[in-house]
Amino acid sequence: NANANANASGDGEKKKPEYAICALSGMSSANDVDRYRKKGVGMCLIGESLMRAADPKAAIESLCLNPNDYDKYIAESTRASAYIAGTKIIKVCGITNPDDALVACKHGANLIGVIFVPKSKRCVSADQAKSVVDAVREFGERSNRLSFSAFAMEADNISPLQSLVRKARAMEDVARRPLVVGVFQNQSHEFIQEMVEVCGLDLVQLHGKEGMEAANLAKCGVPAIRVVDIETNADGTGTAPGAIDKLLGDITTDPIAILLDTSIKGSKEGGGTGVTFDWGIAEKLQNNGLPVIIAGGLTPTNVKDAVMGTRPWGIDVSSGVEASPGTKNHDHVEAFVKGARDAAVEASKGI
Repeated sequence: NANANANASGDGEKKKPEYAICALSGMSSANDVDRYRKKGVGMCLIGESLMRAADPKAAIESLCLNPNDYDKYIAESTRASAYIAGTKIIKVCGITNPDDALVACKHGANLIGVIFVPKSKRCVSADQAKSVVDAVREFGERSNRLSFSAFAMEADNISPLQSLVRKARAMEDVARRPLVVGVFQNQSHEFIQEMVEVCGLDLVQLHGKEGMEAANLAKCGVPAIRVVDIETNADGTGTAPGAIDKLLGDITTDPIAILLDTSIKGSKEGGGTGVTFDWGIAEKLQNNGLPVIIAGGLTPTNVKDAVMGTRPWGIDVSSGVEASPGTKNHDHVEAFVKGARDAAVEASKGI
């Protein structure tokens, strides 16, 4: 090769590669570009994330293609390309016993939720939660809590949106083996930390009015999912027009992920309604670059529509797969997880 021979000559010039590696799909953020760049990828093909983006020009800028700008961009950015990678995380919540936990694990759930909220019909004791943790750990062939890298959990010199994008990638990697999530609502951090240590929880989920900052790693002892209530009427309609902009403005670097759940106007319960909210809200948030988990009213019957139509980063089910409160219908759990995974594969074919 003449060019190769010329570059190999003693003229002091660096030899140019004879080919470039191109990433063809799933690229939707500066974190993706940086991750591939560090592996030697020289080009990336961007399509659907730009088509779905709320602002395509800003989405192109959000890829931060110049490596010299990466650190500054990550620290200051409030925008990102649309999240298009599809459903990666499946959570089965309201687990009260090891048998139900193992069924969910065997069928492919990433997160197993145990509830510590006293008023919940699915509330567990510390001993019950520990038995679930022990079963999940044995299934995953581990004896200790799974942890996230310091890089993923870094809260300095990174904007809230970019932090959540980076943490979503980290969660996907760690949750290849199922994790146990403890769900709390307006409970003290002292109690949360006690349950984390006594039961061996991998994550916690804050479902009350504690605020974003309460989902801080140091306060909870482990990474925390922050639930955001999407207030609706009893039929799932009537969400305030400014809900999306408000949420994007409220996020901080504290949570590891954002979970959207239905809250009925006038109700003091918050979550656990069995009512679906307008999934278009989740889609619009993801079009602004924020990966989200959706909950509320999901069942084996409608999970395919949710995954195919919205492509949420994660989905969460509880009452939709129950035989009775606190007891899972194993066939429904299998149908839900399989339906979600199959729909995710189908949805990915359009990327």
